[in-house]
Amino acid sequence: MPSPVPRMKEAASLAPLPAADRMTAVSGALARFIAEAALRPGDRLPTERALMESLAVGRSTVREVLRQFQARGIVETRGGSGTVLKRALSADAIHLPLTIDTGALRDRLVQTLEVRRGLEIEASAVAAHRAGPDDIARMEARLDAMEAVHLEKGTAGREDLAFHLSIYDAAHNPLFRQLLEQIREAFEGFFDKPFDRPDFARRSFPFHRELFDAIRSRNAELARDRTRAILAIVAEDIEAMSA
Repeated sequence: MPSPVPRMKEAASLAPLPAADRMTAVSGALARFIAEAALRPGDRLPTERALMESLAVGRSTVREVLRQFQARGIVETRGGSGTVLKRALSADAIHLPLTIDTGALRDRLVQTLEVRRGLEIEASAVAAHRAGPDDIARMEARLDAMEAVHLEKGTAGREDLAFHLSIYDAAHNPLFRQLLEQIREAFEGFFDKPFDRPDFARRSFPFHRELFDAIRSRNAELARDRTRAILAIVAEDIEAMSA
């Protein structure tokens, strides 16, 4: 059955955005539009093209914002129906991507690492209990890709993130992924510097395969230990790099 046409207040509108900080601006504009248009679960959002034209942004920006909304359980994509609202949303209820204002690179890295440690150690243990065959296959494919890039280039920042995201997904608790999405933009910028350095966290590379093996064998304590070892090496390299 086709989704109903969105119920929109006359005051609801979308307007072009300034060039700066477009991801945050698009997220906020879309959240406000959903609230002002009084959209309800099951209502369709404007199409990607409509969002691009109304907000004067590119397709990649729109798709990334919609992907973030989907990861947070706010919208879903349905074949033939476009993007549909999953839950009601007020204008100030959306949690926008976090930013870190600390000027020193070392401090920013340490802050994000502290959050990662709290999330990833437990997510790895939960994944060891809950991962199904499809999760294991996806995780292994991401690990293989990470290892291939690492062996070729000496570093694999984005592939490393993809591997860890597959662990979050294998935990089957959407809050892990949603929380990571909140901080993702805060550390993605580090992939160009310093995560492009071939010596950064190189010593942690073998532990990723051991972490995967622990999850596959459903050894939650070993999964915690291997995750802790990976992050400890990253912390040591941050300190050494900042000395």
